[in-house]
Amino acid sequence: MTTTSPVTAADPGAPHLRRLLLIVLILGILGTGIELVLLGHYEDLSQWVPIVLLAAGLAAAVAALALPRRGVLLALRAVMAACILGGLLGLWLHYTGNMEFELEMYPDMQGLALMWATLRGATPALAPGTMVQIGLFGLLATYRHPGLRRVAQ
Repeated sequence: MTTTSPVTAADPGAPHLRRLLLIVLILGILGTGIELVLLGHYEDLSQWVPIVLLAAGLAAAVAALALPRRGVLLALRAVMAACILGGLLGLWLHYTGNMEFELEMYPDMQGLALMWATLRGATPALAPGTMVQIGLFGLLATYRHPGLRRVAQ
Protein backbone atom coordinates (compact mmCIF):
# COMPACT_ATOMS: atom_id res chain seq x y z
CA MET A 1 0.00 0.00 0.00
CA THR A 2 1.47 3.32 -1.01
CA THR A 3 0.52 6.72 0.24
CA THR A 4 0.64 9.90 -1.74
CA SER A 5 0.75 13.52 -0.80
CA PRO A 6 -2.76 15.02 -0.49
CA VAL A 7 -1.83 17.77 -2.95
CA THR A 8 0.41 16.82 -5.84
CA ALA A 9 0.99 18.28 -9.26
CA ALA A 10 -1.14 15.43 -10.67
CA ASP A 11 -4.02 16.26 -8.31
CA PRO A 12 -6.75 17.92 -10.41
CA GLY A 13 -7.77 20.07 -7.43
CA ALA A 14 -4.27 21.43 -6.79
CA PRO A 15 -4.47 24.40 -9.21
CA HIS A 16 -7.77 25.49 -7.67
CA LEU A 17 -6.36 25.19 -4.15
CA ARG A 18 -3.28 27.21 -5.10
CA ARG A 19 -5.47 29.90 -6.67
CA LEU A 20 -7.62 30.05 -3.52
CA LEU A 21 -4.52 30.26 -1.32
CA LEU A 22 -3.24 33.18 -3.38
CA ILE A 23 -6.60 34.95 -3.19
CA VAL A 24 -6.71 34.53 0.59
CA LEU A 25 -3.08 35.71 0.76
CA ILE A 26 -4.00 38.83 -1.23
CA LEU A 27 -6.95 39.54 1.04
CA GLY A 28 -4.75 39.09 4.13
CA ILE A 29 -2.12 41.44 2.72
CA LEU A 30 -4.74 44.06 1.89
CA GLY A 31 -6.38 43.83 5.31
CA THR A 32 -3.09 44.03 7.16
CA GLY A 33 -1.84 46.91 5.02
CA ILE A 34 -5.04 48.90 5.48
CA GLU A 35 -4.90 48.28 9.24
CA LEU A 36 -1.30 49.56 9.43
CA VAL A 37 -2.15 52.70 7.46
CA LEU A 38 -5.24 53.38 9.60
CA LEU A 39 -3.09 52.97 12.74
CA GLY A 40 -0.56 55.49 11.40
CA HIS A 41 2.18 52.87 11.33
CA TYR A 42 4.54 55.09 9.31
CA GLU A 43 6.00 57.55 11.81
CA ASP A 44 9.60 56.38 11.46
CA LEU A 45 11.66 54.31 9.03
CA SER A 46 11.30 51.00 10.88
CA GLN A 47 7.52 51.33 10.77
CA TRP A 48 7.63 51.46 6.97
CA VAL A 49 9.19 47.98 6.74
CA PRO A 50 5.91 46.03 6.94
CA ILE A 51 4.12 48.46 4.63
CA VAL A 52 6.82 48.10 1.96
CA LEU A 53 6.91 44.32 2.41
CA LEU A 54 3.12 44.12 2.12
CA ALA A 55 3.16 46.23 -1.05
CA ALA A 56 5.83 43.98 -2.56
CA GLY A 57 3.89 40.92 -1.40
CA LEU A 58 0.70 42.21 -2.96
CA ALA A 59 2.44 42.80 -6.30
CA ALA A 60 4.13 39.39 -6.19
CA ALA A 61 0.93 37.54 -5.19
CA VAL A 62 -1.14 39.22 -7.92
CA ALA A 63 1.60 38.44 -10.45
CA ALA A 64 1.71 34.80 -9.29
CA LEU A 65 -2.06 34.57 -9.64
CA ALA A 66 -1.95 36.02 -13.17
CA LEU A 67 1.31 34.46 -14.42
CA PRO A 68 2.37 31.46 -12.35
CA ARG A 69 5.80 31.12 -13.96
CA ARG A 70 9.07 30.12 -12.32
CA GLY A 71 10.54 33.62 -12.01
CA VAL A 72 7.32 35.09 -10.64
CA LEU A 73 6.90 32.24 -8.14
CA LEU A 74 10.51 32.57 -7.00
CA ALA A 75 9.98 36.31 -6.53
CA LEU A 76 6.88 35.58 -4.45
CA ARG A 77 8.88 33.15 -2.33
CA ALA A 78 11.63 35.73 -1.80
CA VAL A 79 9.16 38.40 -0.71
CA MET A 80 7.39 35.95 1.59
CA ALA A 81 10.72 35.00 3.19
CA ALA A 82 11.37 38.72 3.70
CA CYS A 83 7.91 39.04 5.30
CA ILE A 84 8.83 36.30 7.77
CA LEU A 85 12.10 38.04 8.64
CA GLY A 86 10.34 41.41 8.86
CA GLY A 87 7.71 39.92 11.14
CA LEU A 88 10.37 38.46 13.44
CA LEU A 89 12.12 41.84 13.52
CA GLY A 90 8.79 43.50 14.33
CA LEU A 91 8.14 41.07 17.18
CA TRP A 92 11.53 41.96 18.64
CA LEU A 93 11.01 45.73 18.16
CA HIS A 94 7.54 45.71 19.70
CA TYR A 95 8.59 43.54 22.63
CA THR A 96 11.79 45.46 23.44
CA GLY A 97 10.01 48.80 23.03
CA ASN A 98 7.36 47.75 25.51
CA MET A 99 10.00 46.39 27.88
CA GLU A 100 11.96 49.65 27.82
CA PHE A 101 8.77 51.58 28.57
CA GLU A 102 7.86 49.29 31.48
CA LEU A 103 11.38 49.53 32.92
CA GLU A 104 11.27 53.32 32.72
CA MET A 105 8.06 53.32 34.75
CA TYR A 106 9.02 50.46 37.09
CA PRO A 107 12.83 50.11 37.15
CA ASP A 108 12.77 47.26 39.67
CA MET A 109 10.35 45.09 37.70
CA GLN A 110 11.78 41.78 36.50
CA GLY A 111 10.98 38.16 35.69
CA LEU A 112 7.47 37.06 34.83
CA ALA A 113 5.95 40.35 35.98
CA LEU A 114 8.11 42.23 33.47
CA MET A 115 7.37 39.75 30.70
CA TRP A 116 3.61 39.90 31.33
CA ALA A 117 3.60 43.72 31.46
CA THR A 118 5.70 43.82 28.28
CA LEU A 119 3.35 41.52 26.40
CA ARG A 120 0.35 43.58 27.52
CA GLY A 121 2.05 46.93 26.78
CA ALA A 122 0.84 49.82 24.66
CA THR A 123 2.41 48.42 21.49
CA PRO A 124 0.80 45.11 20.50
CA ALA A 125 3.81 42.86 21.08
CA LEU A 126 2.57 39.91 19.04
CA ALA A 127 0.91 41.81 16.17
CA PRO A 128 3.96 41.51 13.86
CA GLY A 129 3.36 37.78 13.96
CA THR A 130 0.79 38.52 11.25
CA MET A 131 3.69 39.22 8.89
CA VAL A 132 5.17 35.82 9.74
CA GLN A 133 1.81 34.21 9.07
CA ILE A 134 1.48 36.02 5.72
CA GLY A 135 4.96 34.88 4.73
CA LEU A 136 4.25 31.27 5.64
CA PHE A 137 0.93 31.38 3.81
CA GLY A 138 2.63 32.71 0.67
CA LEU A 139 5.25 29.97 0.83
CA LEU A 140 2.49 27.41 1.25
CA ALA A 141 0.78 28.72 -1.90
CA THR A 142 3.92 27.83 -3.88
CA TYR A 143 4.54 24.45 -2.25
CA ARG A 144 5.28 21.83 -4.95
CA HIS A 145 4.01 24.26 -7.57
CA PRO A 146 4.52 22.81 -11.07
CA GLY A 147 5.48 26.27 -12.31
CA LEU A 148 8.67 26.03 -10.26
CA ARG A 149 10.03 23.16 -12.33
CA ARG A 150 12.94 23.99 -14.54
CA VAL A 151 12.16 23.79 -18.23
CA ALA A 152 14.41 21.29 -20.02
CA GLN A 153 16.33 22.88 -22.88
